[in-house]
Amino acid sequence: MSQPSATPTPDDDAAAAAARIAAGYAVGGPALDLGAVHAGGRTHPDEQVRLPLAALNRHGLIAGATGTGKTRTLQLMAEQLSAAGVPVVLADLKGDLAGLARPGEATERVTRRAADTGDPWQPTGFPVEYLALGGLGTGVPVRATVSDFGPVLLAKVLDLNATQESSLGLVFHHADAAGLPLLDLADLRALLTWLTGTEGKEELAGLGGLSRATAGVILRELVALEDLGGDVFFGEPAFDPDDLIRTASDGRGVISAVELPAVADRPALFSTFLVWLLAELFEQLPEVGDLEKPKVVFFLDEAHLLFRGASKAFLTAVTQTVRLIRSKGVGVFLVTQQPTDVPSDVLGQLGNRVQHALRAFTPEDADALRKTVRTFPRSDVYDDVAGLLTSLGTGEAAVTVLSERGAPTPLAWTVLRAPRAGMGTVPPGEMAAAVAASPLQPRYGTPVDRESARELLAARLAPAPAAPRAEPVPREEPAPRRRGGRPEEPGDGGVLSDVMASPVFRSFARSAASALGRELTRGLFGTRRRRR
Repeated sequence: MSQPSATPTPDDDAAAAAARIAAGYAVGGPALDLGAVHAGGRTHPDEQVRLPLAALNRHGLIAGATGTGKTRTLQLMAEQLSAAGVPVVLADLKGDLAGLARPGEATERVTRRAADTGDPWQPTGFPVEYLALGGLGTGVPVRATVSDFGPVLLAKVLDLNATQESSLGLVFHHADAAGLPLLDLADLRALLTWLTGTEGKEELAGLGGLSRATAGVILRELVALEDLGGDVFFGEPAFDPDDLIRTASDGRGVISAVELPAVADRPALFSTFLVWLLAELFEQLPEVGDLEKPKVVFFLDEAHLLFRGASKAFLTAVTQTVRLIRSKGVGVFLVTQQPTDVPSDVLGQLGNRVQHALRAFTPEDADALRKTVRTFPRSDVYDDVAGLLTSLGTGEAAVTVLSERGAPTPLAWTVLRAPRAGMGTVPPGEMAAAVAASPLQPRYGTPVDRESARELLAARLAPAPAAPRAEPVPREEPAPRRRGGRPEEPGDGGVLSDVMASPVFRSFARSAASALGRELTRGLFGTRRRRR
């Protein structure tokens, strides 16, 4: 156990101080057991730090330097959420979290940690669904159509500037209005080429047009993404985020582990793809208010990648999603190294904080440490919070969460419990068997290539077929006539029918339907809303 550089004040007895801190974490309803309070140079196993399940939709942050135990904390929380019947979605960057499906081992270190934290530890495996972006890996393939993904998120993946992002949004707008399905990157490339060519450039003239230079930049970035293998993420069948909210036959929540080692060299893509899943849930789920426990909890690892170089539109959409999605019963935890990696507007929405050790090796690190200290509530037990944050050992954290009544709890130096499942990879054969047995594999395992924008635009350029030779038209009997001399038609409804059949009304109806369709089919991120 590491020795504290920040000790209780002389007037406080260590046991009394620990009890006072733990009283702030007393919970009447279901909760996650994070660990035990450390005060006065020792850990107090009877004084527990708990996070109410009802407060998880107020979101949270797990932060700390490399090697301080962030992944184990994520695993600890995911296990207890699953045990409480709450589905979990997490990113498995290194393949370490595949072991959640297998019981852990009672090593000497685990046994000692269980005693220190008052934890009746038992090895336990949990229901895990292995997913893989685009099928790059062993898991069930997760794909999205380009149209579903939307211009804001795609611009983030392509690292476009604000002007280029705006132009990309115009292209999506045209595709929606013209009924051109953008299923994969080839469809988008075909549409960009069409809109800057002789045949299609006039179609955007009334909306400001699309410059060849901007289209060229977008096309080059699309080609670069395809060269990196990014094209496999876009296509059909598109993944339905409703499939993330599932429970196993025993009532435990399914942990959807999105396998990412195969795409580790495309960080902007996988981080943005996880936000797409979150955005889709935001658009689909109904408002439910505060629940006893969340419907699903997301853990977005390497969260700093989401915000690096992000456009104003993207940051605004993330902030609004995090702020509003809690009323739909969804919790979001960002996992990163420094709290300063997260924009202030987003950080302000994260009410639950698990802060592992920080390092202050550089002036930038020292500045980040000072800013982090100011985000914690004042403590009458730990008089040197900066010293505390730099002296935490592996598996220890400074914790403050929201209580059941919504108030911040006291700062608690917490020795975290040991996860009960294994950590690390599982044999490839075992994972492949689990994927083959998944109920999602028949639905998403085989890619589908149906007619889309690429084929429709190619058909416009194809030469018109020769007109067939006219056949004699048989003579028809004259149609019965009604008053006024106009022929009767089946279903004729008089004046109303005349108006609805008129070219003016039909033109108006098409315009109104097109405008209404665009309003209903694009959400906060510009993602396409699905019809339920």
